[in-house]
Amino acid sequence: MKNMIAGAVTALGLMTAPAWAADEVTLQLKWVTQAQFAGYYVAADKGFYEEAGLDVTILPGGPDIAPTQVLAGGGADVTVEWMPAALAAREKGLPMVNIAQPFKSSGMMLTCWKDAGIASPEDLANRTLGVWFFGNEFPFMSWMSQLGISTDGKSENGVEVLKQGFNVDPLLQRQADCISTMTYNEYWQVIDAGVSPDDLVTFKYEDQGVATLEDGLYVLEENLSDPAFVDKMERFVAASMKGWKYAEENPEEAAMIVLDNDQTGAQTEKHQKRMMGEIAKLTAGSNGALDPADYERTVATLLAGGSDPVITKAPEGAWTSAITDAALN
Repeated sequence: MKNMIAGAVTALGLMTAPAWAADEVTLQLKWVTQAQFAGYYVAADKGFYEEAGLDVTILPGGPDIAPTQVLAGGGADVTVEWMPAALAAREKGLPMVNIAQPFKSSGMMLTCWKDAGIASPEDLANRTLGVWFFGNEFPFMSWMSQLGISTDGKSENGVEVLKQGFNVDPLLQRQADCISTMTYNEYWQVIDAGVSPDDLVTFKYEDQGVATLEDGLYVLEENLSDPAFVDKMERFVAASMKGWKYAEENPEEAAMIVLDNDQTGAQTEKHQKRMMGEIAKLTAGSNGALDPADYERTVATLLAGGSDPVITKAPEGAWTSAITDAALN
């Protein structure tokens, strides 16, 4: 009888004891909710973060949100950012560190009207080119510098840089001969507007040898001295990569998960499914660990910026393999 009472008390204690609280992590995305970030939404939807003991808040980005500033201000623990912007910020005093690199390849390219007489990069001189800013201009500026093309205005050896909004209107309205596009997004907006692929010429940064790393995960260097923070990031990266690989293998399901998380209602099923298919090509080949060769190529591209380089010297401590070494092994 005594043993039965003791057992009942123990069981009651187990039922009333508070559950261990999951560790909170806030992730700031580089852009709005879309399949570009499917791995994180999939990890949340499939319970991968919960299994890792994490309570992850995903903050969408937008045209008025700078991930580096959110990170600097303590509004996020980790952010998705392109390496050119992160390295530029680091050189200016914000010690961002890449802890994982889910994207292996760059999706950035220049999309041009074929009837403008553009067949090769050398034909870009004396044109008007649409370029994104807010850190996205860095790879373009480095590319032009390597081509020996000035960005000070139209001339035999120069181009006029049109500060491009996050749409494709400058191309469609013939305000620019070429515009910046991503393989998974804006290029298809041009096609959906009724333009035939045969009427366009594209120059992928990967093909031009000036691609820089995109959509890496970055944290503040000072936080990496906190063992509790490091432990959270190891679990976060492991669960996130589980989400990314699931998204690669189940692109249509991943796209629908993204749609379920789009609070704006702006995204469409057709666009997100197509985007997820293109994104899977960029994450393929990465297990989340940064390839040192890709890093060195990015740095070399950015240093080749002529009189106005993105960075003026090779960075030190800008990335670490410590998180992925622990998370992926």
